[in-house]
Amino acid sequence: MTRGAEVSVADRFPAKHLARPEVRPLPEPPASTWRIIGPGVIAAGVGLASGEFILFPYIASQVGLVFVWAAMVGLATQFFLNMEIERYTLATGETALTGFSRFWRHWGLVFAVLTFLANLWPGWVTSSASLITYLWGGSVRWIAIGLLLVIGLVLTLAPVVYVALERTEMVKVAAVLVLLVVGALFAISADAWSDLPKIVTEATVPVEQLGFALLLGALAFAGAGGGQNLVQSNWIRDKRFGMGAYVPRIVSPVTGKPEAAPSTGFIFEPTDEHMSRWHRWWKLANREQLYTFVLITFLSILFMSLLAYSTVFGSSGLANDIGFLRLEGEQLNAAVGSWFGPFFWFIGAFALFAAALGIVDYSSRLIADVIKTSYAPRAKESTLYFGLVWGLVGLGCVILLAGFAQPLPLLVISACVGGVMMFLYSGLLILLNRRVLPEQIRIRAGRTAVLGWSMLLFGVLSVLTIINQGAKLFGG
Repeated sequence: MTRGAEVSVADRFPAKHLARPEVRPLPEPPASTWRIIGPGVIAAGVGLASGEFILFPYIASQVGLVFVWAAMVGLATQFFLNMEIERYTLATGETALTGFSRFWRHWGLVFAVLTFLANLWPGWVTSSASLITYLWGGSVRWIAIGLLLVIGLVLTLAPVVYVALERTEMVKVAAVLVLLVVGALFAISADAWSDLPKIVTEATVPVEQLGFALLLGALAFAGAGGGQNLVQSNWIRDKRFGMGAYVPRIVSPVTGKPEAAPSTGFIFEPTDEHMSRWHRWWKLANREQLYTFVLITFLSILFMSLLAYSTVFGSSGLANDIGFLRLEGEQLNAAVGSWFGPFFWFIGAFALFAAALGIVDYSSRLIADVIKTSYAPRAKESTLYFGLVWGLVGLGCVILLAGFAQPLPLLVISACVGGVMMFLYSGLLILLNRRVLPEQIRIRAGRTAVLGWSMLLFGVLSVLTIINQGAKLFGG
């Protein structure tokens, strides 16, 4: 080994559990942000689920617009969290979970198990099925089973899974934006528009009315949460960001040709040329996340809150579940016309279906990546991925066929797991991006402080949620 090789940038990477990355050139970035638009849209599309359709609108129906500000705080926190996840993958082509596994082999397994527990119950697909019954009737159980099978087929037959997912979530986001525009024109009242400044002028934390855990949960999980943030690594890699260009995509075992890929990644020497490319990649990635995930999610929360505020504000006895959307649709029928409620339910049904598609995808991606990286390096990630997709689809069908109502323990698990995950990986990202990456591209003090805030936020959220849900579960 030469002296130059001895001081290679790859030597910074812990090699106790995984091989060091291979040194390769950093690919040239595209000239325009539009060329890399996609991962942030997927994040927004998957994240636009019950939080945007139920939770924030429910809060607006109870206390008005005084808590919408919290969505921006939550989204700003997740923006920086997502970008630190992307930083590592841009520089190495490895997922953040692979990076964590360099410190301890089983970190990936911990997050894979937590992701599985959080998404065990097929809640988004049953919510979509419920909205379909509002339109055409039928059985929620059988419609949900049909939707699960459609999800399995879509993810299996797409030649390149990422492309199919990106297109689906772009259609979803476009549909939601159409709903928001139509709602702004026909459904949001003049009084609601005039009250818009209250988001800032009367900003408050209405703990007495709604409870601290509910409000903090809305703040923390606006947009994404849990494993969905971690999978930004996988999505930007499949979009060919940075060093991810060297990693094969997940392709269909039916219509594509799965490739064997190395379980570890790549790194570039921080030469002047590479650093120039790095700064351009970093700027493009930040813009893509800001213009898509943050902007789309905030506009959706804002306008869905305005819709609820215009129609059901002050109504008593509203449920913070899927039944809330039925009442809101009926009120929209009365306020706008008989066409608007079905339009609202149809967009909601498609939005929740697309969220379920994304959840099955990202859960399978995370777990497949962990298995290949730490336990089965010779396996093809595509093969592992599709086995997990159909495992989740099959498990969901079994749960629904068994006739289970959503068990309270699963609600508790789902509520607690996301916050615990985000607390853990906020701290691990600081360690990873400060100790492993070359000095020229590692995380700086400002963003380190934001990740410290993220640890505090999700740590407090986790404790409060566990206490709150535990008291409900055990009758305390």
